[in-house]
Amino acid sequence: MKSNPRTLAGVSVFALALGCLANPAAAQTTGSRPDPVPEESGPQGAAGTPAGRETSDTIVVTGIRAALSEAIDVRRESPQVVDSIVAEDIGKLPDNNVVEALQRLTGVQVTDRGSGETNGLTIRGLTDALTTFNGRKIFTASGTAFAPADIPANLVKRIDVYKTRSATQIETGLAGQVDVITRRPLDFDGFALSANARGVYNEAADTFNPNVSVLLSNRWETGIGDIGVLIAGSYSKADYRDMSIFSGALVPFVTENPPSGTGFTPLERVFPETGAWTPGLETGLPYEAGSTFNLNEIETPYYLARDANFAPDVYGERERPAINAALQWAPNSSSTYTAEFLYNGFRSNTFNNLHFTFVDWWGSLGSDPGSTFNLYEGTNIISDRVVGDVFGFQSGDFSDNKTDSYVGAFNADWKIGDNLSVTTDLSYQWSKFETQFVATRLTRVAPQITVDFNADDGVPAWSFDDNALLYDPSAWTVGEFYDNASTSQGDAITWQTDAAYEFEDSWLKTIRTGFRYDKRGAADTIREQDAPVLGQPLTNLPGESYFISDDFFNGRANVPMSWINISGDWLAENTDLVRQLYRDSVDPGILLSDELTQTRVFDITETTLSLYGEVDMEQYIGDVRLFVQGGLRYVDVQTDLTFTDRLTGTIETGEAEASELLPSVTAIADLTSKLRLRFNFGRTLRRPEFGDLNPYYQLTGDLTNVGYGSGTGGNPDLEPTRSTNYDLSLEWYFKRDSAIYATVFRREVDGLVVTLPALLTIPGTGLNTDQFAVTRPENASNGVLEGLELGLTYFPDLPGILNGLGVTGSLTLLDSSQNIPVVDETGEIVDQNESDFFGVSDTSYNVTAAYDRGPLGFRLSYVWRKNFLNANETRQFANPLGIWRRPERSLDFQLNYNLTDRLGVTFDAVNLTKELQQSYYRFGEFGGPDEFNQGNTLLARTFAIGVRYNFN
Repeated sequence: MKSNPRTLAGVSVFALALGCLANPAAAQTTGSRPDPVPEESGPQGAAGTPAGRETSDTIVVTGIRAALSEAIDVRRESPQVVDSIVAEDIGKLPDNNVVEALQRLTGVQVTDRGSGETNGLTIRGLTDALTTFNGRKIFTASGTAFAPADIPANLVKRIDVYKTRSATQIETGLAGQVDVITRRPLDFDGFALSANARGVYNEAADTFNPNVSVLLSNRWETGIGDIGVLIAGSYSKADYRDMSIFSGALVPFVTENPPSGTGFTPLERVFPETGAWTPGLETGLPYEAGSTFNLNEIETPYYLARDANFAPDVYGERERPAINAALQWAPNSSSTYTAEFLYNGFRSNTFNNLHFTFVDWWGSLGSDPGSTFNLYEGTNIISDRVVGDVFGFQSGDFSDNKTDSYVGAFNADWKIGDNLSVTTDLSYQWSKFETQFVATRLTRVAPQITVDFNADDGVPAWSFDDNALLYDPSAWTVGEFYDNASTSQGDAITWQTDAAYEFEDSWLKTIRTGFRYDKRGAADTIREQDAPVLGQPLTNLPGESYFISDDFFNGRANVPMSWINISGDWLAENTDLVRQLYRDSVDPGILLSDELTQTRVFDITETTLSLYGEVDMEQYIGDVRLFVQGGLRYVDVQTDLTFTDRLTGTIETGEAEASELLPSVTAIADLTSKLRLRFNFGRTLRRPEFGDLNPYYQLTGDLTNVGYGSGTGGNPDLEPTRSTNYDLSLEWYFKRDSAIYATVFRREVDGLVVTLPALLTIPGTGLNTDQFAVTRPENASNGVLEGLELGLTYFPDLPGILNGLGVTGSLTLLDSSQNIPVVDETGEIVDQNESDFFGVSDTSYNVTAAYDRGPLGFRLSYVWRKNFLNANETRQFANPLGIWRRPERSLDFQLNYNLTDRLGVTFDAVNLTKELQQSYYRFGEFGGPDEFNQGNTLLARTFAIGVRYNFN
């Protein structure tokens, strides 16, 4: 398909060179438009035609109330199920990042609140939402996704979350689509200026961080039409501190009186190579009092206890610069040309000041080993114990990360005659991610440790008989050294063209058709080198290499609050010196190179061609308006793959081709001018991550003396995961800025990717073991997710000063189930279990009290989600594999006050109640947050004060 050269002749060379990120709107939001509907409109048809009309006085609202009202309009105008967050004004999205804003939408749950901000999200329990920027798919480096948290909130005009999609929308992302929309110069009547400056205080790190943005835009009426130019920039910096406490996994020990003939001493740990037990049991070993296993042909009672306690104390620094520039030209009322450029950067470095101690040594227990521990009542699980001669280490882990992403494109939109519209969009994007990691361990053997594995509601406690030596350099020996780096890079060129023809005076309203061509490249390179224990006293290193922490966990746990470590900053600045130290002091066969040569482990080219068509039909039956939209999308994907085995240098190439037909149907019945019934059906898919296609192994040695290392590998035969989706909604738009809606939905998902383990012998790795528990992804699971969403936005008419008070909230109920294969040591599937979907809380809700009157506006928001299955353990231990999160909540507050029409001040507070993020082990009814607690992370409370200036 070729564009008409005469049609494109009017495009300026400068506009083409600048490139853009313009919205292929005709393909993405069928029938919607960016401006609010008229004040008196009821539910909208697919082309914005009012289904009915009510008479009322015009009410002009601004600020919070106007933003919520526009979000209602977006949902009402779209044939798809879509919820939105709208910025109250230029640069005024009321959150630190995009994900924090989205957590207040119906069906959206956040999954990661670390690093001083909210990061991951799920939509209706699924994690792989497609992120688009002005309707265009974006990605980071060699990945297939983009983190919404990396989009500066200050640049955002609106965020639309599509839970259903039409044939004209990009097909990937089972969870839905998050479309981030920015402003363009022709959105404004003339000159516009916005400047925002906020200072964000992170209480855990005790730091004050800047968050600033500026937008400058203007438009002119000229002899060749309207011309607009916009440039916007944003910069944020965050110094944060994440403090966590973990109890290690459960492993078995013989009792204080082991049977004779077993060859075991009292309370000695039993490793899996004895054959007494198998690691990786989904349900874990039985924990009833008196439980036994067969040890050396003898039925032997055992206890379960944690093998370690550890405390990551992470100091991080993060920067996000971003620039968005746009040029628009509208030579007449029937054509618009848009060029836009986006740069998005990410810089971070983290120093993990890790304290680790074993608690599983079976020696030095004194003359009465039975007196050194206690059990949880009615179980064989040790609740607290005293252990002698325990090995421990501190690890100074430093990583430096850098991402640069650029997008440029050109978009042209024509209206040809009265009925035909055509949009074409050409874009190119390039993204690169680089990371370097160095770490040095310090080691010692402590005379004695006292541990309570659940001292206070899931939080453990421990102390040494010589706590003062934790920060005495003479007590520590320099241990192992790790030195790794990797680079990921990706690019894509994309061309999309859409045409729509509107019919007059006919039940057939609109026909749309189009194509999308995308050629994507992705490559990863990796370098890894490790060195064994150096064996020198820490005092041999210069004093400036030391780091001593303080006030760990803010005193909210009875654990060490201070310890010595290798400084991450010093390690990063003196890596060459440390490499030379190991060369001079260890086995000369250990090669630590200063040349940062990386091996290209995969190189992938993926070419996608999509063809699609869609029809809108409308008919009235009495006063009831019926609207039907049907579409079909054909997708063909061709993939060329090249992989390199870093162990042997073997290069493997391959190719794959797949095609899909994806139907979609929407049916809407406007029962009255305010009441709408909506049904959606469609199919979507999730393509494999490029890294998951790599068949070669990435291995890690036996770091904690469990008897074998771990590893991961890919699977070049992975297929897409496919989902068949059904939605039924009832929506009542009972006031101009108020609505109630309910949606029931069902997702039938085939080919879910799960990781299956196998214990493999892999010689010649150079690591400290030849045995590795390796996991690889397989399309070995199917699942069903269904649920109910309830949402409300309501601004009642109240007397006096109370007028302006409103509420918005939602409730989401989910039920999910998928089969999880059970495998033997060779990786063969021998059984099936049932599990919830990962990341799914079956109940969640949020409620926001909003007030908007005169110069004052505020929000008080509360978000809560029930406990949920978050991940699986690494299959090396005897506890249940499932790692669950305890219920999570956040209470946040935002306030703004307009000093003048142009100048305002803001105040924000996040996590007012200083919550903990807590996890525990569980499988089915086996396990729980008390005896099986796993980890605790202190979530930072933040406060922000800012000033905002707008002129437009």
